[in-house]
Amino acid sequence: MSSNEFLPYYKGQFHSIVVTTNTGVKVQFPAMHIKKYLSSSGIQGYFCMQTKNNKFLSITKIQS
Repeated sequence: MSSNEFLPYYKGQFHSIVVTTNTGVKVQFPAMHIKKYLSSSGIQGYFCMQTKNNKFLSITKIQS
């Protein structure tokens, strides 16, 4: 996702983001959790998300 594509999320205009896992499953979660990974080139790479009972716990970048 480019930095321009993420701008509405960064400004708080949108609150949730939908991503696709490497198995094709779409996952929706609050965009604020991925904001820390935003760089001038956007958000890129692979991430590991931890959940419990379908509730977000954490997200960690595992590779670019």
